[in-house]
Amino acid sequence: MIKKELEQLGIEAISNGTSTGSNWFANGAPICSISPVDGLEIGTVTSTTKQNYDQVINSALSAYKQWANTPAPKRGEIVRQFGNKLREIKPILGKLVSYEMGKSYQEGMGEVQEMIDICDFAVGISRQLYGNTIHSERQSHRMYDQYHPLGLVGIISAFNFPVAVWSWNAALALVCGNVIIWKGSEKTPICSIACQKALADILKANHLPEGISSLITGDAEVGKWLSEDTRLPLISATGSTRMGKQVATAVASRLGKSLLELGGNNAIIVTPDADLEMTLIGAVFGAVGTAGQRCTSTRRLIVHENIYNSVRNSLVKAYQQLKIGNPLDQENHMGPLIDEKAVEMYTNALDKIKTEGGTILTDYGPLHGEGYESGCYVKPVIVEAQNHYDIVQTETFAPILYLIKYTGSVEEAIALQNNVKQGLSSAIMTKNLREAELFLSHAGSDCGIANVNIGTSGAEIGGAFGGEKETGGGRESGSDAWKVYMRRQTNTINYSTSLPLAQGITFNLNSK
Repeated sequence: MIKKELEQLGIEAISNGTSTGSNWFANGAPICSISPVDGLEIGTVTSTTKQNYDQVINSALSAYKQWANTPAPKRGEIVRQFGNKLREIKPILGKLVSYEMGKSYQEGMGEVQEMIDICDFAVGISRQLYGNTIHSERQSHRMYDQYHPLGLVGIISAFNFPVAVWSWNAALALVCGNVIIWKGSEKTPICSIACQKALADILKANHLPEGISSLITGDAEVGKWLSEDTRLPLISATGSTRMGKQVATAVASRLGKSLLELGGNNAIIVTPDADLEMTLIGAVFGAVGTAGQRCTSTRRLIVHENIYNSVRNSLVKAYQQLKIGNPLDQENHMGPLIDEKAVEMYTNALDKIKTEGGTILTDYGPLHGEGYESGCYVKPVIVEAQNHYDIVQTETFAPILYLIKYTGSVEEAIALQNNVKQGLSSAIMTKNLREAELFLSHAGSDCGIANVNIGTSGAEIGGAFGGEKETGGGRESGSDAWKVYMRRQTNTINYSTSLPLAQGITFNLNSK
């Protein structure tokens, strides 16, 4: 089904999974990529061996010497060219993302557009790696701070955004003067290979050295190599909270830096002053987009009792209209989960819901028969629940939406929203200015992202992306997120004929 697109992207049916640029290695065990759309094999990828890994690191160390000395605007020019390449292959790569991961074609195209957008953003940043000028307390002294590249940056990404999250890190890390080593998800290895090939072609055309961008492929063991490697000052990891804790522990034990983008348990608060039509659109897309497999997916809908029945009835009616099937068919609203293990997690969560006393309001369960042969399709579910249920407190990567009633003030709703371990994205639906401003204040949402009158998913490139608590505290993408990929240095220059000390300290030596 995707053979022509693979040929256009320059990918063989069997492809090497380790690359230092245009050099590819094929020594490891095979990893078979199976599409959740139809259960068919896309291709087989070779995993990275320890020997291959060391070759990648050595190549990266060598390339860094030249790349870090390349002026930042010229590094930005390379990223600009990559962005233009992505514009050329957007329909092809978007289709591959949809087919290998299972998200809708529109979402696949949107993911590639995110890559283009971050390239544009990074090109601008390449001319704005600003430091500050600081007034010294000492006469005839000048102080300033500046930013230098870190060196080798390891990127560990997840299956749900198989290309975009890598690009957030890659584009910024590259313009900052770092070289990058990417461990993509073993569930979507073909997407990783396609991106690496596209960037490697740009680097080669510009006569730049091997190792500026590298790819490694494999399971958690390969990620462990990155996390424990003292030659990588920064590891950026996106995935589950459990995985993030392992990465954080390994990196911290060697006093490295980690950028963590982990789980979310995102809520929309719906107040009596909400626009219910907007609420419906935001909640449904947030809950079923990417089949509930976004870290920003809407998991909880916290609704005031005065409008609870109306919102519940509208949601149930909307869910009855959802079309589930092949995500490449743009008539369908939702595609499959990533694999059968994800389906098992979905069914286990439903069993837990029944045990804890939740009420399932819609039809539910896995889908079988014609069009669902992969075994990865499920029905999206709405559940009446209490916020304190263990299952509600847990992030389940599936299209399960918990409907929670609140009875008092908006402060009560905010307390419910914040009463989970995760702190990624949040939203409030209200036309009441006071409620909106309270939600955005220090006494409001405790999440890294807080929206008013839009849903929890669909972040733009311009803003920093990330969350608090068990979400990890990292920030990627826009604003000043570029600073995490650099080391900060404070400089003081004395242009006087004496050596005054700070804080008025006197230290005299008898020179006679």
